[in-house]
Amino acid sequence: MYPTEPPPIEETLAALTDSEKPLLNSRLVRLSNLSVRELEALKQAWPRIDTRRRRQIVQRLVALAEDNLELSFDGVFKHGLKDTEAEVRRQAIEGLWENEETSLIAPLIYLLEQDTSDKVIAAAATALGKFALLAEHGKLRPERALRIEKALLAATSAQDKPVEVQRRALEAVAPLSLPEVKAAIMAAYESQHSRLKVSAIYAMGKNGDPDWLPILLTELGNTDAEIRYEAASACGELGEEAAVPALIGRVNDADIDVRLVAIHVLGKVGGARAKECLQRCLNSTSEAVRETARQALDELMTIKDPLSFRL
Repeated sequence: MYPTEPPPIEETLAALTDSEKPLLNSRLVRLSNLSVRELEALKQAWPRIDTRRRRQIVQRLVALAEDNLELSFDGVFKHGLKDTEAEVRRQAIEGLWENEETSLIAPLIYLLEQDTSDKVIAAAATALGKFALLAEHGKLRPERALRIEKALLAATSAQDKPVEVQRRALEAVAPLSLPEVKAAIMAAYESQHSRLKVSAIYAMGKNGDPDWLPILLTELGNTDAEIRYEAASACGELGEEAAVPALIGRVNDADIDVRLVAIHVLGKVGGARAKECLQRCLNSTSEAVRETARQALDELMTIKDPLSFRL
C-alpha cells in the first residue's frame, strides 16, 4: 500500500485535525488496521476534529472499505459508535456491517435502546440482524441470543418509536424461529400501516417457515407492486415449489421489478415448470428479462447439479 514505511500515525492525525487540509485518500488509508497504540492516539485526537469533518472522515472510510477489502477501519468505526454526532454513529454502524465480533452486541443493543436519533436506532436494529441469524444457527451463547431477541422484539412493538425503527427491528429479528417472532410478524402484517406490512412480508421470507406460504401466494396478487415484489422475494427464501405457478403468473407483471424478481426466484425454487417458463423468457423482447432468465437458468442448473458449471 505504501512504497516505503507508512507515515507515523501522529502525522496523519495532525493532517486530519487540521480542517484547512484536504481529506486525501492516501491519508485516510493510514487509519486501516491500527495497532493498539495507534488507536489510542486516534481516540486522543478525535475530539479535536470538528463535527463536519468527522462525518466526512467516517463516510469516506466506509466507501474506501467497500472498494478495497484489504482495508479495515473497524477500530475507527468502533470508536465512532460513541461519537456525539448522530450521523457519525450511524455511519460507524454501517462501516461495521460485516464485523461479526460478539463484542459489538452490547453496544449495538445500547444504541437500539438508548440512542436519541431514530436513524441511529434503526441502523442498530438492522446491524443486530446478522447476530440474530448467528443465534438461529446456534453460533451464539444462549444468553447473548436471548438479549438480542428481547431487544429486537421490544423495538418491534415500541409505540414511542417511529415505524421505520419498528420495521428494521422486525426484519432483523425475523430469522429466529420462535413463536414470539412469528406473532410479531403477524401483528405487523395485520396492522393498518402499509410500511409495516411490507416489512412483515419481507420478514416472512427471512423467517423461513413454510406456514407463511399461503399469505405470500395471496400477496403475489396485491395491487401494490412493492408488496408483490417482497412476496415474490420471500417465496424465493422459502424455496417451496408450490409457489411456482403463482410466480409464473408474475413473469408478465406490469411492473418490471416484480417481473425480474419473479424470474430470479423461479431459478432459486426450480422444478420442471420453472425451467420451461425461464426458457420461454429467453425469447422476450426485453433485454433485462432475457438476461435475468439466463442467470436464473444457470442457478437452476447449479441447484440440480452443484458440480456443473457453464463456460
